[in-house]
Amino acid sequence: MRNLILSSTSITGTNVTNQKGESLGEIKDLMIDTENGTVNYAVLSFGGFLGMGDKYFAIPFEAFDVNTTTEKFVLNVSKERLENAPGFDKDNWPKTSDSKYWDSLHSHYGVERRSFVNRRETA
Repeated sequence: MRNLILSSTSITGTNVTNQKGESLGEIKDLMIDTENGTVNYAVLSFGGFLGMGDKYFAIPFEAFDVNTTTEKFVLNVSKERLENAPGFDKDNWPKTSDSKYWDSLHSHYGVERRSFVNRRETA
């Protein structure tokens, strides 16, 4: 299996499906951890109509499967599970320092938080 490297602009706007092929929404943004240079989570927009009433979800990047041939993003959750996930509105984003929130989010999607042994040192 080859490692697929995609630009953030090619990921933003990508439709996400579940394994049944149901649309779960669209990736609105990628949130980068500036300490270790990795994508921490993707912001998924779900629900609403024509952008009105959308609910945003912080999805740990580890929760996605990416088809390296089609470059499609798949999230292994039902629509009902996503609807019951911790979400936020576009004017009230989650606090990055709230470790309990991030632990519960990773637990909800059944993925482990990444740990980094080698943190980048600042000059």
